[in-house]
Amino acid sequence: MFALLRKEIDSFLNSLIGYVVILVFLLSIGLFLWIFPGTEFNLLENGYANLDSLFILSPWMFLFLIPAITMRMFAEENKSGTIELLLTRPLSDLQIVLAKYGAAVILVLFSIVPTFVYYISVYKFASPSGNIDTAGISGSYIGLIFLCSGFASIGIFTSSLTNNQIIAFILSVLLCFFFYSGFDFISSMMSTGPVGILLSQFGMSNHYASLSRGVIDTRDLVYFLSLSSFFILLSKFNLEKRKW
Repeated sequence: MFALLRKEIDSFLNSLIGYVVILVFLLSIGLFLWIFPGTEFNLLENGYANLDSLFILSPWMFLFLIPAITMRMFAEENKSGTIELLLTRPLSDLQIVLAKYGAAVILVLFSIVPTFVYYISVYKFASPSGNIDTAGISGSYIGLIFLCSGFASIGIFTSSLTNNQIIAFILSVLLCFFFYSGFDFISSMMSTGPVGILLSQFGMSNHYASLSRGVIDTRDLVYFLSLSSFFILLSKFNLEKRKW
């Protein structure tokens, strides 16, 4: 299982598109936070020592970054026919899915780690130095990691549905968008009440926002773990169908 995980990571990092995807994410975030003037996201202009802009922008960037990472993981195997060879290895279907899912999450973490430079910069620029809500930022990073794990599970699932990487990418973007904002949109269209509140609880953004406040609520963690597990099991089911 770990050999397959390492193979997936090496395959991504040995290709030019892997570095391009991560670079585009970091460059886009950096431009919004430090360069583009007159926007609410510019850290130098908003006058507050926080990283709220980073955690508002990142989910929308990851809506495209993560599907770009996961789209090839099963789709390429299906297209080339190597999926049959993979299934003959002494690995269970669940181990295969978990290896590819773990590789996707690790690759996303590679793209998150460089953003710690922004935290250090804001920490130093604050007046006085260090006057920054470290607990809130830590919670936001934890929320972002769990959010990315949910996106990655959706991406792995959509990749297992097809042998076309573009179709896998589009399906993943649409599903990630729906689970991030779709339920909130539906609940906002309904009158305020228990049904609307219940629907909003099915959306990622509600739980992500809760973690971003710096309070680690087990209900939010259980939600993201359950969502990831659900799509991992769906991916496993897709693999099992090939044996029928």
